[in-house]
Amino acid sequence: MKHDLKNRVALITGASRGLGAAMALQLAEAGAKVAINYFSRKEEAEGVKASILKNGGVAEIFQGDVTDESAVKDLHQRITRTFGDVDILVINATLVHVHKPIEVLTWQDMLDHLHFFVKSPLLLVQQVLPAMKAKRYGRIIHIGSEVFDRGIPEFCNYASAKGAQVGLMRSWANELAPYQITVNLVAPGWIPTEMHADDPQEFIDDYARNVPMKHMGEPNDIGAIVTFLASDAAKFITGQRISVNGGNTMI
Repeated sequence: MKHDLKNRVALITGASRGLGAAMALQLAEAGAKVAINYFSRKEEAEGVKASILKNGGVAEIFQGDVTDESAVKDLHQRITRTFGDVDILVINATLVHVHKPIEVLTWQDMLDHLHFFVKSPLLLVQQVLPAMKAKRYGRIIHIGSEVFDRGIPEFCNYASAKGAQVGLMRSWANELAPYQITVNLVAPGWIPTEMHADDPQEFIDDYARNVPMKHMGEPNDIGAIVTFLASDAAKFITGQRISVNGGNTMI
């Protein structure tokens, strides 16, 4: 199904590679003007932009630390000067994951993840919300993770922060529904991207064997559901957590 996002402005955080890049490409293919946010990988962000332009789309790159209040304000101002108001916000940026057993886990390890996955969405939404409310239109899409359901050992810092995102999504969905602003969360399974380049192949194979569909997902699987949620086809879907993991969590 083709989705029409012409005249819509989409901001994807952490879009220089991996899942974020796939989302940016598919949103642009649907006609959105795409703001590609990155923190440090400028060359890779430029590559995503070049791919979009080559295919006839519209995109620009925007550097910014999405956990810093002044940086997020500046990021939003630069995007609106370039493209206009943000209609679609995809909260995708992530940080390096830290696996630690309980005995050596520190409170700072927990705070680092909460800082990223709770503070960043709050700062971003606070910037785009006034225009969305004025238009009575908006799409806010969190990128979560299946780890919240699966309870991966030695990963409670990440799992609890991703669980907090689910809480944000549901509360915001209720609060913003009267303004016709939808808020949803896409929860991918383990999808190998550049971030996982050093992961042992035996770990990947073992994971795939235990997925009901018996294979890993691809970045485009996430890009496709995000594009759907950003479109008018999903205008009556809000407050939902959608797992994209081959049936790995059936709840």
